[in-house]
Formats: sequence, structure tokens, C-alpha cells
Amino acid sequence: MECDVIILAGLWNSGPQHWQTMWEQKHPEWRRAAHRDWNNPECDEWVAEVDAAIAECEGPPVLVAHSLACVTVAKWAASGSPLKVAGAFLVAPSDVDAPAYPAEAVGFQPMPMEKLPFPSIVMASSNDEYVTLERARAIAAAWGSRFVEIGEAGHINGASGYGEWPEGERMLMEFCRQL
Repeated sequence: MECDVIILAGLWNSGPQHWQTMWEQKHPEWRRAAHRDWNNPECDEWVAEVDAAIAECEGPPVLVAHSLACVTVAKWAASGSPLKVAGAFLVAPSDVDAPAYPAEAVGFQPMPMEKLPFPSIVMASSNDEYVTLERARAIAAAWGSRFVEIGEAGHINGASGYGEWPEGERMLMEFCRQL
């Protein structure tokens, strides 16, 4: 099976009004990695499920992650998997070390702060409830990612008005061309 893009949704999955879901509908060749439990994620299980999704691809895919899935990508990168990815487009990474982070996510702490072994871009909002702009900038620097701040965009999800998000799709396509 050929697979160029894997959509990685975060905690609680991405609903019908989320840009990830809309992009997936627009690009049926892209697919979402499945998780057994979207509401009570366990880090090692999510990392294994991402590894399985990557293993189904013919070549190294581009990972398109949101929220907790960004952390999952970093944990996967540190897992020792022999699989490769072409790059990662990481949107609104959640700060799993923040005291207010939802308790449903188990085993994701501490926040991974090692350089990613593939090209990546981190996109963040100046008013995200799950990560401060300063912390998002520090995470991007630690991961060796290009950092893009998109202004007051909340958690960059359907609830904050990011449904189709054509600007994000253009940035992803440009990132893919650069790879």
C-alpha cells in the first residue's frame, strides 16, 4: 500500500469539523493512524500504533500530527524503531508537563526534548490552552524544528475555527515539496 501522508490525531481524536478530518476527506490517499483508545491514551500503545501505521507504508511517509500526537511523534522518534519518516508537520504540540494538561493521557511525561532525526515544522498559536507560546518555541528548538507562530488561533482545531484551514494545507504542501 502506498502511503505518503499519515494523519495523527491527538487526545479525543479529531472530529468532523477539524482540519485533519477535512484534509483526509479531500485527500483520500492519506490515512489516519488508528488508536485503540482515543480518550484514555497510553503512550507506549500509541507509539506502537504509530509504528504500525508507518510500517504499512511503501516508503517513508510525512506525519501530520496535532496536539498530543506531536508528543507521540517525538516519543516514537526516540523509541528506536528502524522505520523512517520523510518529515513531520507538527501542529499545536501539547505541553504534557503542564499542570493543567488532561490526566487522561498516561505515560507521555516527561515532555520529550531530544532532536528529531527528520525534518520537522512546529506550528503554534499565541493563545493555545495546552501550551504557552514560549514553551512551544522551546519545544520546537529542542526538536530541531522550524517554528511558525500563527497568531491567536487557540488550539488550532475545529473548536477554535480551524476547519478546512487552507493556509495550513498550503504550508504542509510547501513543506512536502521541500522534502
